[in-house]
Amino acid sequence: DVQLQASGGGLVQPGGSLRLSCAASGSTLDDYGIGWFRQAPGKEREGVGCINRIDGDTYYTHSVRGRFTISKDNAKNTAFLQMNSLKPEDTGVYFCAAYRGGRPRCSNLPPDYDYWGQGTLVTVSS
Repeated sequence: DVQLQASGGGLVQPGGSLRLSCAASGSTLDDYGIGWFRQAPGKEREGVGCINRIDGDTYYTHSVRGRFTISKDNAKNTAFLQMNSLKPEDTGVYFCAAYRGGRPRCSNLPPDYDYWGQGTLVTVSS
């Protein structure tokens, strides 16, 4: 199995940038697809985007497309979520998650993921 640790959250002004990290241990991320999720106060958990296990293709929800970028550095065994042009509505707890399987396309559905990081809080406020 794999353990995930999300980090990098904090307070940032609207229009600012932040990079979140998802460090893996116990196994290599080469064997997993990675998803990023977030949950704002009083709202349901939302899939932000994901990266395929094999080809590294990424997919994003409409609200973040063009502003957020998901990447994975296999040598560092770490996935990243680069967030630019942040908006107050981006505020929430961000989670990274991993699944192991042969899906041709990664999923934005929480039940499809087997392992979860603890989450890191992102607050976008002036």
